[in-house]
Amino acid sequence: MSENKSDLKRTPLYYKHVEEGARMVPFSGWEMPVQYAGIIEEHMHTRSRAGLFDICHMGEFFLKGPSSAKDLNRLVTCHVDDMPEGKCHYGFMLNENGGIIDDLIVYKISQEEFMLVVNAGTVDKDRAWIEANISSDTFFIDDSSNIAKVDIQGPITGKIMASLCGDDVIESLKRFWFKKVEVNGARILLSRTGYTGELGYELFFPVSSAERIWDTLLACEGVKPAGLGARDTLRLEMGYSLYGSDIDEEHTPLEADHAKFVCMEKDFIGKEALVRQEKEGVSRILTGFICEGRRSARGHFGVFADGKEVGEVTSGAFSPSLKQAIGMCYMEKGSVADDKEIVLSDGKIEIGGRVKSVPFITPHVHVGNL
Repeated sequence: MSENKSDLKRTPLYYKHVEEGARMVPFSGWEMPVQYAGIIEEHMHTRSRAGLFDICHMGEFFLKGPSSAKDLNRLVTCHVDDMPEGKCHYGFMLNENGGIIDDLIVYKISQEEFMLVVNAGTVDKDRAWIEANISSDTFFIDDSSNIAKVDIQGPITGKIMASLCGDDVIESLKRFWFKKVEVNGARILLSRTGYTGELGYELFFPVSSAERIWDTLLACEGVKPAGLGARDTLRLEMGYSLYGSDIDEEHTPLEADHAKFVCMEKDFIGKEALVRQEKEGVSRILTGFICEGRRSARGHFGVFADGKEVGEVTSGAFSPSLKQAIGMCYMEKGSVADDKEIVLSDGKIEIGGRVKSVPFITPHVHVGNL
């Protein structure tokens, strides 16, 4: 929040947010909407209907060429060699010590072309790391400034997207796959991944089409804009990690309890460190907690159990769905057990709670995509 406002970037939807009366705040070098009508209202609307999010600040990289698959397979923890075209994989890019440089999603466009969707705050260091670790036969493009992205999330989004793209397109689009479609005359890369736990879609398209696509989606019945505040509480209810808070270069995927996103059957940068950590065992692990009331512990609160400090809070917020405070923290592995009583404190405030494995809620069950 200490960023100089004059230095902040603006997405192509900035003036749309201003028109909607959004409260704008600094976030990862961008001036972004944190809320419109209110975080709780936007959160619950996304859980029950459909929330529309501006995610244009995210980065989009492309790797192309005959050695792109081989190079990318070494750069990320997920397996990309045998990915079919149209598939997405979530994974990590690690440093030599196994620390998380970034978490990202890999899109396989063709046999010799991949798109990476990276976090806004890590674009520069991600670019530098990739360029330093690819071969001369792989062509790298940072196309972030030319690509806009919006996410529409919620239980009615299948019907909404079917009305815009056709039933056949949406019925056949499975989770972590993507297709190229057209919406209101704009060329769209449409994927189904999401950061809320609800049915949802991500739309990538040229910056020149941003306002038209935003207006098209917002005109659909049941859709309301949602800001970063609701995005954070929605992802936290699902136990999804936020880069810079829950995961970073000081923590490995094993410590973050994300081993399932690491393919140890292949070679990648940082693997040797993870192999050592596997043998020795992790000393700390990321877990969830629930507070006794509505007051939430914030980042860097200490976690105390059995009279001693055993960890540190990474994320915390009031859960609109549960109507009580929740969060995530790193704890000594031996102290992690569901329902274990803990105290969260910054030295002045003490909040009682208990350990709770994530996710905190079960999102709506969807039969098919519609």
